[in-house]
Amino acid sequence: MKLIGAVLIVAACGGFGFLVAARHIKEEKSLRQLIMLLDYMECELQYRMTPLPMLCRQASEEGNSQLHKSFSFLAQELENQVSPDVCRCMSAALSKAKELPKYTHKAMLMLGHSLGRFDLEGQLKGLNYVKEQCMIDLDKLCSNKDTRLRSYQTLSLCAGAAMAILLI
Repeated sequence: MKLIGAVLIVAACGGFGFLVAARHIKEEKSLRQLIMLLDYMECELQYRMTPLPMLCRQASEEGNSQLHKSFSFLAQELENQVSPDVCRCMSAALSKAKELPKYTHKAMLMLGHSLGRFDLEGQLKGLNYVKEQCMIDLDKLCSNKDTRLRSYQTLSLCAGAAMAILLI
């Protein structure tokens, strides 16, 4: 019975470490996808001056599942409002799409503060600022990534083993 309990403790702690590592990778992928979408939106605004709801709808078609949902909800919110406040629409869209990682969520809120408030040049500057912040956050995540992920996994397994030893 004690052996089964010890194995379960080590597995649970190890699983936590692997979960943290998986979230880290998910955050990195999500930020890379958002940077790509911001580039796409910048080009669309520059060359076609696409209206904001349509731009968000197009961005939702380009993104992965998490960002797809967020931009789709944002487009829906913008279309449903009589005189849309993009910041409020973004907050409402993000409350519906709760799966976004922390840094991506923060960047989307910044995006909501800059879209639809200024002329074309101001919106392009806002998109560029959000993209730069995403790149800074991505650099933080990528610095020593392999070592950090391996440490999460190793430490969680060691902590589980230590707890199992203490309880046996």
